Amino acid sequence: MAKDLALYPADRKGELLELASIDDLKTMARQVRRDIVRMLAMANSGHTGGSLGMADIFTALYFRLISHNPHGFWEHDDEDMVFLSNGHIAPVWYSVLARSGYFPLSELGSLRQINSYLQGHPTSEAKLPGIRIASGSLGQGLSAAAGAALGLRIDGRTSRVFCLMGDGECQEGQIWEGAMSAAHYGLGNLIGIVDYNNQQIDGEVDKVMNIEPFADKWRAFGWNVFSCDGNDIEDVIATIDGIFSMTDRKNPSVVLASTIMGKGVPFFEGSMADGSNWHGKPPSMGDAEKALALLGETVFGDFPV
Repeated sequence: MAKDLALYPADRKGELLELASIDDLKTMARQVRRDIVRMLAMANSGHTGGSLGMADIFTALYFRLISHNPHGFWEHDDEDMVFLSNGHIAPVWYSVLARSGYFPLSELGSLRQINSYLQGHPTSEAKLPGIRIASGSLGQGLSAAAGAALGLRIDGRTSRVFCLMGDGECQEGQIWEGAMSAAHYGLGNLIGIVDYNNQQIDGEVDKVMNIEPFADKWRAFGWNVFSCDGNDIEDVIATIDGIFSMTDRKNPSVVLASTIMGKGVPFFEGSMADGSNWHGKPPSMGDAEKALALLGETVFGDFPV
């Protein structure tokens, strides 16, 4: 909850960090998972499963794949754009934004607190660097991303637009309206990435509302379709680099990134014996202590509290 929050201070910057090797990226993804567990346990609220499952993809995006300027986010209009449609996995986004320098690591301890800049779903009125639109009302992000991609093309810019979505979210009709529009306008600068984990808050996607044949649906809507292991950073990078290398992209592209909900902490992963999952459940302090022991400390260090 935030009421009449002042604009985020322009002089409050994080430390810029570049990661040279795949091993560095893998270590950072593990640190991001540590951040997520600590943030959620401290808040006693939020979404564990999808945040942990997407740590590798967000790390690959911000530390290897996208063109961006964390310290000049509002001043530079030639950057790649990232839209998080499934806004409930905001903890992983906040962690990676802080780790790449958009704002200080100390902000991470304020997740979901009253008058925090880091609300449970991303908000935009206070202009937190890295966040372009409020999101989390599922189904809406792809339309916004398509509009941004079209605007960039009209302006003659070559920046790329990424839209992160959940597979359960793709039960929403607006996703397919956005997909149809993106293909109609030939938005080759738009890349969708779907967290393809077959999990949503009410259970397994194929049981709640089956979306298969999923890849065929995207193809039928005029998209180039790619698949990767979303928990393998090297595969994520190779797949998206392959999209970049297509010299004449006239259609939008989507990556169906197979992930494991809760990845990195075995007792958070996938479906539980009773059919439940960790989609929208935060870890207790005891759970967090066990999870952090499994993840292990990294050279990047935990955020201060």
